[in-house]
Amino acid sequence: MAGSFSDYLENKLLDHVFRDTAFTAPSTLYVGLYTTAPTDAGGGTEVSGGSYARVSCVPASTFAAAASGTWGTVVAFGIFDQATSGNLLAWGDLTLSKSISSGDIASFAIGDIDITLD
Repeated sequence: MAGSFSDYLENKLLDHVFRDTAFTAPSTLYVGLYTTAPTDAGGGTEVSGGSYARVSCVPASTFAAAASGTWGTVVAFGIFDQATSGNLLAWGDLTLSKSISSGDIASFAIGDIDITLD
């Protein structure tokens, strides 16, 4: 399973630790879904249409979003600092890809998204 901090977040953390440049953590994080996985540089294809929107999350919360149209096959997730646009902070491939059709609910249970450093 691939996944990583984005180049954006890595640079902000390096600046904070080694260059004495303040970094303020976002007050809210948002989970987004991808049909083509991003890379550390960003990119990828985030789901659009069918009532798709990033979902705000806090630690120990459940992600759930209902599709009103076809979202395609979701293969990865991203963590962002804003509900729209904003910066990709981290991303990861899903263990199992999932085709999302109208009426489906995409969800992650509490504890299903783990972000670690190595």
